[in-house]
Amino acid sequence: MNDAHFRKLENLYAGAPINRFFIPRLTISQGAAELVLTVREDFFHPVGAVHGSVYFKALDDAAFFAVNSLIEDVFVLTASFNIYMTRPISSGEMVARGRVIHASRRLYLAEAVLYDEKEREIGRGSGSFMRSGIALTPEVGYQ
Repeated sequence: MNDAHFRKLENLYAGAPINRFFIPRLTISQGAAELVLTVREDFFHPVGAVHGSVYFKALDDAAFFAVNSLIEDVFVLTASFNIYMTRPISSGEMVARGRVIHASRRLYLAEAVLYDEKEREIGRGSGSFMRSGIALTPEVGYQ
């Protein structure tokens, strides 16, 4: 794999319409990805902490792109993903670190751990991923 592939995946991710709202920062390397997200009040549930959907997005995205770092021809798909939210967060930054834990021809497993800015674990997740039929081309933002 090469750095050009990782940068193209980062560009693809940055161009996703949903990321205009979340404004995450993603860095990809071989079998790994790190996502940084600044906590904002519009991420909060009614009692003033980040909603679980934001935990899911950060964890799934980090694990997903760790897997896609290993695949240069097609986009991958999340087949299943399980999360644990272990600590609330209401300020600072959330950092999700994903890594591939198993890779075969058809199935990829990855996990991600979510930290607050003091490096305390606030969540974790793991999922299964598979290759899609969607080619990585400039038309989908892979450039």
